[in-house]
Amino acid sequence: MLYVPGLRRDGERLIMTRLDSQARLNLHHLRKACSDCSLTELCLPMGLNKVDVERLSALVKPSVPLHAGEHVFRIGDMFQAIYAVHSGCFKTYLTDDSGREQVLGFHLPGELMGLGAIYPDRHQVNAMALDTATICKLPYPELSDLAVQVPVLQRQIFRFLSKDIVRAQAMSGDFTAEERLAAFLMSLSQRLHMRGYSATEFILCMTRRDIANYLRLATETVSRVFAKFQDEELIHVERRNMRIVDVKRMENMSRNVSQL
Repeated sequence: MLYVPGLRRDGERLIMTRLDSQARLNLHHLRKACSDCSLTELCLPMGLNKVDVERLSALVKPSVPLHAGEHVFRIGDMFQAIYAVHSGCFKTYLTDDSGREQVLGFHLPGELMGLGAIYPDRHQVNAMALDTATICKLPYPELSDLAVQVPVLQRQIFRFLSKDIVRAQAMSGDFTAEERLAAFLMSLSQRLHMRGYSATEFILCMTRRDIANYLRLATETVSRVFAKFQDEELIHVERRNMRIVDVKRMENMSRNVSQL
């Protein structure tokens, strides 16, 4: 499982430096809504004023706990909201007629799920918790209305959509198993580091089988490459405990692969 502790306590100082010093934001109210989840990335870095932040905060439904194996949404469910990962880890996937899974992505604290359903109005993928996790719900009709009134919020939503497209395109390249796995691990490292967590030591929430499925590789291949990386002292891995030992070499190996 991937356990990610709460964001560092310097969050209040970060918030206050980004907002107009004359506009005293109710930090207790904001923290309940979004200070420890992806809503900090959705709103605070954009320089929203006090009123706009409070309007966005008012839309957020309280964090909902989920256990491993429980779903946020399934294929065919009506699209009603965007979900922000507050803690834990999720995977999105499809299942074919034979029951075989195709893993489409992994979602960590500080990331959004459900954006792909905006156009068809129904979810086209399944989203499942990989460990004990919590999410925050943003009802889309209200969020969409607010985004029209607050253009910077609308641009940020488009930015998240663009990220999903870039990650999907990354799978189409002709890369080696070593390049794919290195890029995947470095992507996890960078995504966690952006939110104040360790860039070199973390716990994998996903199984080798899920990683292999996502990277379009055989499970045996992924296990072999993990062992190779460890033998070459690029990483140290024990069960799901991961430590990137040689960041520079891992970066060089993954430089040709878009972020996964």
